[in-house]
Amino acid sequence: MDFQHRSGILLHVTSLPGRFGIGDLGPQAYAWVDFLVQSGTRWWQTLPLGPTGYGESPYQSYSSFALNPNLVSPQLLAEDGLLDAAHLQTAPAFPTHTVDFPAVTQWKRGLYQVAFARLNSMPALRAEFTEFCQAQGAWLDDYSLFMTLKSQHGQQAWPHWPAGLRDRQPEALAEARRTHETMLRYFAFQQFLLFRQWAKLRAYMAERGVGVIGDLPIYVAHDSADVWCHPELFELDAHGAPLRVAGVPPDIFSTTGQLWGNPLYRWDLHKAEGYAWWLNRLRATLALADVIRLDHFRGFATYYAIPASEDTAMNGTWELGPGEDFFFTVERELGHLPLIAEDLGGEAAPEVIALRDQFNLPGMKVFQFGFDMGLEHPFLPHNYPINCVAYSGTHDNDTFLGWVEHAPPSERALCLSYIKTGELSLAWTMLEMLWGSRAALTVAPIQDFLELGSEARMNIPGTPLGNWHWRVDGAQLTAVLAKRIAALNASHGRSA
Repeated sequence: MDFQHRSGILLHVTSLPGRFGIGDLGPQAYAWVDFLVQSGTRWWQTLPLGPTGYGESPYQSYSSFALNPNLVSPQLLAEDGLLDAAHLQTAPAFPTHTVDFPAVTQWKRGLYQVAFARLNSMPALRAEFTEFCQAQGAWLDDYSLFMTLKSQHGQQAWPHWPAGLRDRQPEALAEARRTHETMLRYFAFQQFLLFRQWAKLRAYMAERGVGVIGDLPIYVAHDSADVWCHPELFELDAHGAPLRVAGVPPDIFSTTGQLWGNPLYRWDLHKAEGYAWWLNRLRATLALADVIRLDHFRGFATYYAIPASEDTAMNGTWELGPGEDFFFTVERELGHLPLIAEDLGGEAAPEVIALRDQFNLPGMKVFQFGFDMGLEHPFLPHNYPINCVAYSGTHDNDTFLGWVEHAPPSERALCLSYIKTGELSLAWTMLEMLWGSRAALTVAPIQDFLELGSEARMNIPGTPLGNWHWRVDGAQLTAVLAKRIAALNASHGRSA
């Protein structure tokens, strides 16, 4: 994990520019890697890459192992002969600065159908697809069946399927596989194309010395192949409904807390199975990324449990997580993994700090959170330890300039007195202070380099709809900006 005083930029794949309505794994992703190289930046941090459902949140995915079908590059499919140039011309007039997820999904579904129809006429690709299915069968078969059954049942969540399918009775599953064999192959084929394109992009990055920081949500969506296939590992009733769900109590983002709704783990059963499901999940994520940001790290120490009947997160209880036993098992089976502990919200909890430090994991420091308790705040750059990853903000934060505009008056006043601007703007002075800290790795969203306001915010925690839509304008990723970031990296010894 090359965190020897390096830097990264946070930009989700869906936020890349391009003419097909959403960022994808095609030419614009390669151009983004080139931009990172030109800017002397070592790391590209993304959000989770899994298939999304209601609300399009990458933290509520249909699978912990699959990739999002909307990330496929139509242009690369055409270069492979799976599409014609004429198919690309059918793209609607998509907006350029935001993602219209339903429109993109509908259009790309048609492209997948054309590509799948051509598979049989391409023997070399068909053989490659067969090899992929064999190599990924441990999760791919169940995922393909899950997506097929959702399609056959009007996209209903799995607890609402007929009891035989809901409860995974062998006879019902065997009949479904016989009846829907072609559709199973269709969903597997989507994943084949996605993994193929991602692998080629990763190879391009590796040749240029750019690594990927991936993101692993601690919880999985209730309506997912993960929970449907392993209901015994989650707190569910006999009909598949959650008994208690995840979230956090009232915080700076919400006065009633955040009710995430994910089913909680039965950690006792995970432990009894040697955390096998988790080990497989970590292996799969590390096959797609070089480093993992371990989301909501404090949940491994203590987690917040909310009765499923509650409408808010105000009435929950703190429970003990798997703690050191989990991480000892991970180290024994997989070695010391390249993990970043997303310990936000747990900074004041001694058990969270102790668990993080016991396994020598870098925690996170967020500049925006540093102005509510004076200059001794651990999130201010002059207080950073070496073993941390320092951020101007995360996907859950407003942009830096948006935060300054809307921050509580006392925090804004302290921030403006702390950041003493000279020739540089407020945002770039902040970046200079962050990059000049002792933190082993510094990361900022591209929005802060571009000095954008709240219009470019990615997510507002606690709001299930209206998030994840923002996209960068390709014209903004100029050689001048790359040179300016390169100078920032060079002046603070963070060049790749």
